[in-house]
Amino acid sequence: MAMTIGNAISSDEPEVMIDINTTPLIDVMLVLLIMLIITIPMQTHAVKLNLPTANPPPPLVQPQVVEVDIDFDGTILWNGAVVPDRQTLDADLTGLAAQSNQAELHVRPDKLTDYKYVAEVLATAQRLGVQKIGIIGYDQFTN
Repeated sequence: MAMTIGNAISSDEPEVMIDINTTPLIDVMLVLLIMLIITIPMQTHAVKLNLPTANPPPPLVQPQVVEVDIDFDGTILWNGAVVPDRQTLDADLTGLAAQSNQAELHVRPDKLTDYKYVAEVLATAQRLGVQKIGIIGYDQFTN
């Protein structure tokens, strides 16, 4: 079998292909890869820890809780008493932040309260240095 390079005199003969057929090579490589993956044992990486089994004791002193309710119209209640203006709220939050063992501030917004009222109270509390802030009554918003 002869190979012609360039323009052939007789155009009836097909040209010889010089490319290698790589499909069988790829098939063999995939089979070998699958066999390698199956035969490698699964390695478990575990870190053994000695965890305590007993429950920790409850805290000796229960934390003081300050409840701040926010009505739908933006009225703020501090432990049930209406806060007349922002300066009073700032003074109450400053006194709360100045305590060595800060009380927990539980903010409970009404379901119809605008977000801006809640955001103002939370931002003011954070700005004045209150560390323990929580939002109570989340279950009313999930319905």
